[in-house]
Amino acid sequence: MNLFELTRRLIEIESPTENEKELGTFLHAYLSSLNYKVSLQEAAPGRFNVLALAGTPELIFSTHMDTVPPFIPFREDQDYLYGRGACDAKGILAGQIEAAEILRAEGENRFGLLFVVGEERNSTGAIFANRTPAGARFLINGEPTENKLAAGSKGALRVEMITRGISAHSAYPEMGISAVTKLLDLLVELRSMKFASDPVFGETMCNIGIIEGGIKANVIPDFARSEIMFRCVEPVANLRSRLDALIAGRGEIHYLFEAPAIKLNVMDGFETTIVAFTSDVPSLSNWGRPYMAGPGSILDAHSDHERISKKQLAEGVDMYVRLAKRLLSE
Repeated sequence: MNLFELTRRLIEIESPTENEKELGTFLHAYLSSLNYKVSLQEAAPGRFNVLALAGTPELIFSTHMDTVPPFIPFREDQDYLYGRGACDAKGILAGQIEAAEILRAEGENRFGLLFVVGEERNSTGAIFANRTPAGARFLINGEPTENKLAAGSKGALRVEMITRGISAHSAYPEMGISAVTKLLDLLVELRSMKFASDPVFGETMCNIGIIEGGIKANVIPDFARSEIMFRCVEPVANLRSRLDALIAGRGEIHYLFEAPAIKLNVMDGFETTIVAFTSDVPSLSNWGRPYMAGPGSILDAHSDHERISKKQLAEGVDMYVRLAKRLLSE
């Protein structure tokens, strides 16, 4: 399959986080048919990373197989490929395979491909893979950066807040305690907090992504929860301390995932950027000196119009080949 055909095939395989098995099975068969040495790593029950080696690896191309829901079917026009995962990160995955095939055609085999599960939720696949690195000197991680090398990326902290109350008939609110009201009070205070900023990474960002609570409008709710994502520019421990002080016995707080803000490697001759998202790079610390780049715009990711430019996808293949050659020449 050529670059666009492979991207289409990958998009057509639905693979939201925790349901990556079908895509992993396809990649295992496809890369085996191209004569890579392919193995599966069971990162969680029924969930497998795919590792494909061309030879003894000094460099690893890596990205993730999972997507956010909901599934969006494939379509295309003259300029773009559309569908869930088009830019985050199935187009990138196809581009890395295409770059790998170009390198092999030129006689280079000192590399491998690592495709992992779970990046969109908690880096399950990367954390597992980090226990058994392949011994490479360099890691090229694929994320949508419009083919620019990311000089740094913000950290992340995903938090669950829970409040509990006492249920009662809504006509007699004095007989109950509303968990929803308690949660809303906490979230109002959270929104008024001043968060850290950094001259390189910019501002800390806070997104209240989920609010749940109650069963009926005529029942005082005894349970409420919220899930919140922070994009951090300070040490995560500092932010956790401030959140612990906010809760202070008024509810429960659970820390679901965290990753530090990191500075990444760059190279002369490649345009650079700073990205506000995090990636699997902090969880792949044993896989070589990290670089991050890929075709596509993060502004199209996770949206109902997710897409990737055909021109930029093809240019991304060239970028990966040039970067790999420069690194392998060191």
